[in-house]
Amino acid sequence: MKILAITQARIGSTRLPEKILKTILGESLLEIHLKRILKSKLINKLKVATTIEPDADKIVAVCSKLGIEVHKGSVNNVLERFYETALPEKPDWIVRLTSDCPLIDPVEIDRVIQHAITNNLDYVSNALQPTFPDGLDTEVFKFAALERAVKEAKLTSELEHVTPYIWKNSTYKGGKLFTSDCIINDGDYSGIRLTVDTPEDFQVIEKLVELLGTDKPWLAYVQALTEHPDIRKINEHFTRNEGYEKSINKDTSA
Repeated sequence: MKILAITQARIGSTRLPEKILKTILGESLLEIHLKRILKSKLINKLKVATTIEPDADKIVAVCSKLGIEVHKGSVNNVLERFYETALPEKPDWIVRLTSDCPLIDPVEIDRVIQHAITNNLDYVSNALQPTFPDGLDTEVFKFAALERAVKEAKLTSELEHVTPYIWKNSTYKGGKLFTSDCIINDGDYSGIRLTVDTPEDFQVIEKLVELLGTDKPWLAYVQALTEHPDIRKINEHFTRNEGYEKSINKDTSA
């Protein structure tokens, strides 16, 4: 059984250009992100799906240092880019991650993977019903589900965000095409941001890393925010999934 993790990484960012290359204590956010993924016990291989933009070579340089393969593809059709990254590997399962989540947790990644495999589900996520902090989003799905999405997805939001066609048509959402489930955390931490989309988000991650380093479980970072409400206040006014909402507003049939 082959489990392939693919994380999306691009230079362009409207609110915080080159955000994943910003450094904390000498390490870029991208390096922190990739090194945490590599601690997964179930993932067989990690690849990075980046774009054909010239500056993407900066991402390639970071990945090369860590021995991670990169595929360059479409800027806007992320579904196509993601599929092209996966296709040569012919995996059984794919783990989708995004590089704006520097503190992604390998234990939670493995938890989602194991649930998908144990229950033989087409799609499993810990974000369909958010209870984890924004920044821990993990999706696991069968390669066959991705292939179907590539053939059938038409809406802008389905092309720019890889998995909406799958989860919208899944059993957890009342659909019939894909079997699915969502991992629910014991406590609701969905209002906490451990993602990086704005300068304020970066400030929060920077302060957390300076306090705790880069190798702690996600709950340790959450506890630090509880103990330091001044840090949490820096970015708590931003809403979750703003990028997807923008795509929804642009939706037209291709």
